Amino acid sequence: MRKKLVGLLVFVFFTVAVSAQQPEQSSNQTKFKNYEDSLKTLGSTFINNENDLERKNANYQFIRTLVSALKIPGSYNYAFDSLKAVSLLYAPDNQFRLFTWHVMNEDGSFRYYGTIQLNTGGALKMFPLTDFSPFIKNPEDSTFTAQHWLGAQYYKIIKEGKESPYYVLLGWKGNNVKTTKKVIEVLSFKNNAPVFGLPVFEGNQKTRKRIVFEYSRQASMLLRYVPEKQLIVFDHLAPPDPKTKADFSFYGPDLTYDGYQLKNGKWNFVSNLDMRNIPESGGDTEIEDPKKQALRDRASIPVRRNN
Repeated sequence: MRKKLVGLLVFVFFTVAVSAQQPEQSSNQTKFKNYEDSLKTLGSTFINNENDLERKNANYQFIRTLVSALKIPGSYNYAFDSLKAVSLLYAPDNQFRLFTWHVMNEDGSFRYYGTIQLNTGGALKMFPLTDFSPFIKNPEDSTFTAQHWLGAQYYKIIKEGKESPYYVLLGWKGNNVKTTKKVIEVLSFKNNAPVFGLPVFEGNQKTRKRIVFEYSRQASMLLRYVPEKQLIVFDHLAPPDPKTKADFSFYGPDLTYDGYQLKNGKWNFVSNLDMRNIPESGGDTEIEDPKKQALRDRASIPVRRNN
């Protein structure tokens, strides 16, 4: 009889606890949806609006709104699926997720924003990222913190390393009216804080901490990961005329391919890859030039005509 009474009390306590949690979870889901709707509108504004001040104001409001949303308990598990202006990537081991996005300046250059949200299972722990690009002189040889970040909008995370894990990030980095950049970045954590850059790229008798590509804004460049071969493959970039070798605004793909292949914990440069042996893309979504995106979005809006 006593065991039945104890069992009944446990059942009643569990039922009450679950019943109490359900309204809170439902309330939080409603809050997340409301925040997501606001963020979606603000994101569309800072991508599509033609006015520089309006874009910047929308971005500042976006940052404040996103922080408020992430402070809500359970925010890590809310996917924000409709935020097309933002790249949201989860680490393969689910230790963190990474928000990155860009805002185009009036002169055609870009500024990047982002934050790393840790999967704490409790209170919010995140690291806002501050774009320090204009002050960086040797990006391939430098190590950065969250406060001094080589801005980019990432579209792929690759986890490597067992004893000392790190994450390889593939990113788009619109540069200015003449050139675009792409980056192969490395993220690791030291003393519970993010560090960008790690000497793991071997090639041409030099070890680099990240790889930065620069090419004509009129061109498109392939940069993707092939997990079956542990290979990062990319277009070989070259100018059409050797006389313009110093001007990256002339660079573009020359229909050959190079890569970095993982071997013994290092990414080793390989040239002249045979793309016939490379599997098709596994679904990496690259970032598009925002001008093209904005023009396409505006073209899809019905035109109101006066009868």
